[in-house]
Amino acid sequence: MGEQERPGTGGPRARRRAPRRAPEQHTPHAAARRARLAEVRRAVVVPPITYPEELPVSARRDEIAAAIRDHQVVIVSGETGSGKTTQIPKILLELGRGRDGQIGHTQPRRIAARTVAERISEEITGGPGALGSIVGYQVRFTDRSSEQTLVKVMTDGILLAQIQRDPKLLAYDTLVIDEAHERSLNIDVILGYLRRLLPQRPDLKVVITSATIDSARFARHFGAPPSTEHPDGVPAPVVEVTGRTYPVEIRYRPLHPDADAPPDDADDDLADLDPPEWSAVAPSRSTRADSPPPRSTRAAGRAEAGEERDLMTAICEAVDELCAEGPGDVLVFLSGEREIRDAEDALRAHLGPRATDPRTPGAIEILPLYARLSSAEQHRVFEPHTTRRVVLATNVAETSLTVPGVRYVVDPGTARISRWSKATKVQRLPIERISQASADQRSGRCGRVADGIAIRLYSRADLESRPEFTEPEILRTSLASVILQMIAVGVVATPDDVARFPFVDPPDVRAVRDGVQLLTELGALETGPGGRARLTDVGRALAQLPIDPRLGRMIVEAGRRDCAREVMIVAAALSIQDPRERPADRRELADAAHARFADPTSDFLTYLNLWTYLREKQRELSGNAFRRLCRAEFLHYLRVREWQDVVAQLRELARPLGITVRPPARTGPSSGTSSRAGSDDSGAGRGTDDGPPLRRDWDADRIHQAILAGLLSHLGMQEATEVRASARGRGRDARDARESRRPRNEYLGARGTRFAIFPGSALAKRPPSWVMAGELVETSRLWARDVARVQPEWAEELAAHLVKRTYSEPTWSA
Repeated sequence: MGEQERPGTGGPRARRRAPRRAPEQHTPHAAARRARLAEVRRAVVVPPITYPEELPVSARRDEIAAAIRDHQVVIVSGETGSGKTTQIPKILLELGRGRDGQIGHTQPRRIAARTVAERISEEITGGPGALGSIVGYQVRFTDRSSEQTLVKVMTDGILLAQIQRDPKLLAYDTLVIDEAHERSLNIDVILGYLRRLLPQRPDLKVVITSATIDSARFARHFGAPPSTEHPDGVPAPVVEVTGRTYPVEIRYRPLHPDADAPPDDADDDLADLDPPEWSAVAPSRSTRADSPPPRSTRAAGRAEAGEERDLMTAICEAVDELCAEGPGDVLVFLSGEREIRDAEDALRAHLGPRATDPRTPGAIEILPLYARLSSAEQHRVFEPHTTRRVVLATNVAETSLTVPGVRYVVDPGTARISRWSKATKVQRLPIERISQASADQRSGRCGRVADGIAIRLYSRADLESRPEFTEPEILRTSLASVILQMIAVGVVATPDDVARFPFVDPPDVRAVRDGVQLLTELGALETGPGGRARLTDVGRALAQLPIDPRLGRMIVEAGRRDCAREVMIVAAALSIQDPRERPADRRELADAAHARFADPTSDFLTYLNLWTYLREKQRELSGNAFRRLCRAEFLHYLRVREWQDVVAQLRELARPLGITVRPPARTGPSSGTSSRAGSDDSGAGRGTDDGPPLRRDWDADRIHQAILAGLLSHLGMQEATEVRASARGRGRDARDARESRRPRNEYLGARGTRFAIFPGSALAKRPPSWVMAGELVETSRLWARDVARVQPEWAEELAAHLVKRTYSEPTWSA
């Protein structure tokens, strides 16, 4: 951070310009360290490398090696499961790469980075336990690599963050950008950055792996520019690898037996539903093929009766049908963690003892697979087994991971796809129909070990009506974080440069404008001479916090107001899935259990009450007893653990920025916002985290002011009723006038948006005059989730750089 003012002591709109320190990789000390590490790596002895003959990439390894040797950029294209991910690093090691610099190997997901590193390490060293030596990995908050590491597997976000410290990526002599066809934000920024960097780093080799769908696009992106000899340019070389080794039969089993065409407005209908309804309704939009093959007796009976099935029934029937085909595991794709839990419950109820007792004839083991699972639970999917398995997975299993032993796939044809609303300036996560390319990726997950069967719970006509490819994330998401990193790294100097950056697909100009607008709102950007955008002290701090800029802004402001401990707990809660569970069959019991923690004026204080209660109980109980408590109180144990982990990680990240966790002043709330006790226990909460204990009498004003610093555009003013004025004017009775004075759950927000407090909030029954919302979610209408009562004068202080003032001199006539 150089000599700049500490974020913890400077104001939220600090603008003092500090001299910038040279990137660490360009200092003499860094150069000497790189030379020393290169010597260490050259001394590492790599065991003889072998290649599994059953993997298609093994047969093309000589061709791939020759292309890498002769070209700076090579695209390796092939079906998922062909061995690209695990075998290319071994080819690079045989070519002598990884000595002058590491072989960087990016993955789009943490779960994939860990499992890929473990697999490569096991293949090279001949067994487990060597991870962190020749092969290591780094994900957010975890670095399992060493000075001897030649191959470093990491998330693409880690590589993007390293650009800030090492703009020329001198730590690497080779980069493998895996799963590039996923076209995440990070992948697109990295690809654009590499296109600019490669002329400055002729020694750097880049290998891009992709499914066949995008290989030509990447080849053009990294090709030689047009010349007299080649007016269309020369694309980068592409090595095609055939992935599927056995034929796959596609069966269409639509949920609605009478539909023979895709729904015209499926996506619109899904967007109009509240989140709890998405999973139940999304699948009902599918249709059937004109001439489906024979199906199970139960499914056939439903079809003859013209019955429409729900998703869980369809999955159970598909599993029955596939189990009758012969041995082999079943992979079921689902939209999210909630849908996985619902499917697991439905299958266990449907299969009975076969799903609970491995000694039962025809026993089936049901395993979930999603990114938030613990490492141990994720590993269970890859362990050897003798019982048939049904793996319930999100789209993490679509491309990033190859689940072993899968012969059958069930594809409902939907996924949660993050989408930025240009109209409301909020990020949505609706369930949408997947693209044709994604459907092919899913069906391609079977047929690796024997002939495969994929059952699609929609019709052929529905499939053919879908878009060919999934839209790149950069065209459907907020660009604030990307713009922040790009300016911090020096990749761009002005917002206009973002639009001119060599993205594979340039983002919408409006999305760039929205991102710049958010960063300006947060006080992270200012305009310097010549219209150049530059980071403020707040912006430089946010660039070093790998979290959403809004949450980072809260933490920076909390450091100034000495309430960092509480705000970090709230920010962590906002960054994960809600740990409170509401099972459909016990919703009232769950609501009653959670109501003990509710603060009537602030959902953020509710999180603090819950946190304190959990820390108290964790201190009192054993690990197993605490798990049972969470289950009994309708709290998701793994999410609670994740919440605690994120809080600890935020403290570590904030410490170098001068933001320290101090004991809160023991003063009550100053604006009438008091917090009720989080449980039947009395007294202060004694947490087990480092530092002084938390209590339930929060300094609400300071906490909420810090949170508001990140939510200025989520501020809402209660709208006055039109009935109030007309009741007097038209002489309505007193009862109507009283009704008109009741608080309305209708708020006017920034840029003319209108929203309502979500019914699940403690503030919904008595909506205050002014609120801020942690999240605005657009479904049937715009809902505000995680809200709190605020004072309007707070916004005047925090948004001084945004407020427009007008002055007038009114005159009065007699």
